[in-house]
Amino acid sequence: MSAENGDRGLQGKLSRWLRGRRPEQAAADDGGREALLLAAASAGLPLAPAAHPAPGYRCSCDRVGCPTPAQHPVSFAWQTQSTTDRGQIERWARNQPQANFITATGMVHDVLDVPLEAGREALDRLLEAGVEVGPVAERDDGRLLFFTLTRGTPEDEDEWWPCELDCHPETMDEHPGLRWHCRGSYVLVPPARLPGDDQGVRWVRGPEHPLPDPLSLLEVLTDSGARHAGEDSDHPHAAWPLRR
Repeated sequence: MSAENGDRGLQGKLSRWLRGRRPEQAAADDGGREALLLAAASAGLPLAPAAHPAPGYRCSCDRVGCPTPAQHPVSFAWQTQSTTDRGQIERWARNQPQANFITATGMVHDVLDVPLEAGREALDRLLEAGVEVGPVAERDDGRLLFFTLTRGTPEDEDEWWPCELDCHPETMDEHPGLRWHCRGSYVLVPPARLPGDDQGVRWVRGPEHPLPDPLSLLEVLTDSGARHAGEDSDHPHAAWPLRR
């Protein structure tokens, strides 16, 4: 095989993962998935292995009635396990070729998680206004994930400022609109697969984009979310009062 044909083959693998599609043979993946994971780690996103889809819309964890199939870490120690270490991520990716990966929020970055249509509108508005938007991922189950700097994990616990938008894995059903993943939460990092045919998580804007301040995005995201929910412009989330 020529070097040119080899490069084209790798680009084809990357394209399939970016579309959120599972390769024909996971074991034959020659680096596309791994390259995307390492790119996320290089951008400072701490990663840990997660479950993956199993036949029949089940989860690889085999838990009966798993509430978040293919979307949760495989270890209860995921917060301390999460890492950006290249060697460790390579070992995980190669030893667990079907595994999804999560990234732990509240360490280096947070994630503002919004309904897809509201998120697309907000992204267009932010880019048109010249606002620096960081990495953005799209989930085929109808969510858009905006990756931002974390709002902090200070040494003095009393200095941490909570927000009613805070979302943890066990409370996501309580936040159908905007969710703020911060301390103690996580999201799937692309490339990831969801239960269902060709369902996945992929980058819309890759991790090479610098992480922005979350407050620079929040007003536009909440405003778009409120309008798409059929709520008027003076909804209390449209300019959420966040302060220490």
